[in-house]
Amino acid sequence: MLTADTYSPDRSLKGKLRRRVVRLQSRRAARVALDRPMVSFSFDDVPVSAIATAGAMLEAKGARGTYFVCAGLAGQDSRMGPYATREELLAAQAKGHEIACHTFGHLDCGAAKAGAIAEDVARNDEALAAWGVKPTTTFAYPYGDVSHDAKRVTGGRFALARALHHGLIETGADLNQAPAVGIEGQDGAEVAKRWLERAAGRKAWLILYTHDVRDTPSPVGCTPEALSGLIDAAVAAGFDIVTVAEGARRIGA
Repeated sequence: MLTADTYSPDRSLKGKLRRRVVRLQSRRAARVALDRPMVSFSFDDVPVSAIATAGAMLEAKGARGTYFVCAGLAGQDSRMGPYATREELLAAQAKGHEIACHTFGHLDCGAAKAGAIAEDVARNDEALAAWGVKPTTTFAYPYGDVSHDAKRVTGGRFALARALHHGLIETGADLNQAPAVGIEGQDGAEVAKRWLERAAGRKAWLILYTHDVRDTPSPVGCTPEALSGLIDAAVAAGFDIVTVAEGARRIGA
């Protein structure tokens, strides 16, 4: 069985240095000129609550989210609750949410070679297509782990590949290792709100991410109250709430 929620990528000093150095490699700089700030709400691995709870919250505001899916995890149990099934993902797509790529087996793209990454991405593409999912155009690195090989593979395949380091997408941001801000942990909502304020002031694009959305979330999830507060704050501040694919399209990625 795949163990996306128990595997730990390289967190050594060497691993941390590699992740910083790779930010300088295989870059694809964004050019951003927006009249209004944008925000995207994205959900990794896609526990059922990310669709049933978070999806409904976004829909209530006329907005849609992005679900970064590993087809190989569908229907399995995890500490985040069960992962969404094919049927649940197709229902989300039918409502206008984006189904995006997260590799087939939650592959550590910081450790894998280029060939293995390309093969796992292709396997996910094939599985999702067989389900009836539209071709994916955006990607998120599992565990946020990135390598030069990974950036070369994703840069040639996707309009945008999302990582986990904090930042905004504005002119000069790397679309092959795009920054994002997590809504997770005790202060996750407050951190995300501060980044919303920065994005509003700079008319930039902010990508937020989390996993499960439950009253008692996992360490990488958030509560419905936290997510609802951020959606309301974005609406009040005049953000366009867009899927990651739509955001990439608007900046010409």
